[in-house]
Amino acid sequence: MDLADKFIQFAESGNQQRLSSKDGRLLQGWIMEITDDALLISLGEGERGQDIWLSFNDIDPLSLAYWHSQSQQWQTFRL
Repeated sequence: MDLADKFIQFAESGNQQRLSSKDGRLLQGWIMEITDDALLISLGEGERGQDIWLSFNDIDPLSLAYWHSQSQQWQTFRL
């Protein structure tokens, strides 16, 4: 399984995702698109929202978490 497939799995793991970029930003929202080497995460709501493209190399892999609806808490996701 390649890295893009693992990020697809991450995007499908909950109804919201949270991650940190290597420059220190904490990003929480919805993954909208995944390419071979990057993802598009949508932050905020509606017109106030912001879409950000991040290269997989710019993401801290240990920071990945998704919102687990049943337990109502963030769950760690491991690549």
